[in-house]
Amino acid sequence: MSDNYLPQPYKVFVANHPEVAEAYQKLGEACHSAGPLDAKTRHLIKLGISTALRSEGGVKAHTRRSLDAGATVDEVRHAVMMSLTTCGYPGMIAAMGWVNEVVDARR
Repeated sequence: MSDNYLPQPYKVFVANHPEVAEAYQKLGEACHSAGPLDAKTRHLIKLGISTALRSEGGVKAHTRRSLDAGATVDEVRHAVMMSLTTCGYPGMIAAMGWVNEVVDARR
């Protein structure tokens, strides 16, 4: 992942606590490799989780990662739309806006 997309608070945290940041990174890698899901599916799931949490940074990051892993824009938008009946309209529509920002920036 490019440093261009890392939020400043994350960069500061990594600089101040490199051992914790490294352990966190390794835990994420272990979770990703612990089962049979391919990268595209894993990032679409993480996109859904980020949508439920209303995490702008997470939605944007996993939109980029999903697209980089081969998801189409329609698949990304569908993953976000799936949150509507579980998480509600406000969170879903906010996430859809964040997805659109990422998609528009890639054009």
